[in-house]
Amino acid sequence: MSTFDTDTLVWRKSSHSGNGQNCVEVALFSEYGRFVRDSKISQGPAVAVATEAWGMFIAAVRQGVLTR
Repeated sequence: MSTFDTDTLVWRKSSHSGNGQNCVEVALFSEYGRFVRDSKISQGPAVAVATEAWGMFIAAVRQGVLTR
């Protein structure tokens, strides 16, 4: 398993996070994908997501396929 220094990335908090406790941040790490993390634990782990999978996730959210 390889590691990546996520401290050097530019993180963007989800506009849907608001001031609640369910906060997600996303950072572009290359043209190949994104990192996703819990904004409350900024030094914690981040999950790598391939660009194609991220696009499918965003499309599903916009279409209302994913609900709480």
